[in-house]
Amino acid sequence: MNPHHHLDASTVIAYSAGALPAAFAAVVSAHLSICSACRQRWLDADRVGGHFLKQQEGAPLSSTARASMLARLSGEEPEGSAEVAVSTTHDPHALPKPLWPYFGETYQALRWRLIGPGVHHIRARDVTDSHLMLLRVAPGRSLPMHSHGGNELTMILQGAYDDSLGHFAPGDVADLDCDVEHQPVTSPGVPCICVAATDAPLRFSGWLARTLQPLFNL
Repeated sequence: MNPHHHLDASTVIAYSAGALPAAFAAVVSAHLSICSACRQRWLDADRVGGHFLKQQEGAPLSSTARASMLARLSGEEPEGSAEVAVSTTHDPHALPKPLWPYFGETYQALRWRLIGPGVHHIRARDVTDSHLMLLRVAPGRSLPMHSHGGNELTMILQGAYDDSLGHFAPGDVADLDCDVEHQPVTSPGVPCICVAATDAPLRFSGWLARTLQPLFNL
């Protein structure tokens, strides 16, 4: 994979500080496992964060973030660091390793739930501070126009889609906030599978999508 759409700088910094909700951290970890450019930015953020941690010992910092920073400064591996280990091989049947705790290891073992014509999803049940799900959309499908009540971070795993922001292929991430309105259209050929994290419900423009939204907790 050679991603062309990357994480926003604020997302990288929040991940480095241990300040992201679990769902967003999982998507970031999956992207970092295959994207050398964002992985370098993460390491740079760690170094900068370590410097400020030394300079401002009294600054407010969560216990998790502080432990992670101190572990990196001491050369130890912080808890969870294996989730962003570099992926050196690509098994087309395996999900990115950081997603295994939430969905399992292989695409074949996934149990999809139909939520609309050509659209299936799987929601991770053990994430409480945000929402994490897999989406599978049939080729050539147009999703409903929508914006976001909060933030959304999506990584393409298989297939591709196009919207007003460009072409998104495997490895690419769409790092979006409430100011973005878009309508992804999946590419022909194979289904588009992506992993998405949200911290608030989507805002659909069409009445049908709004009517069905409570049924699927989107």
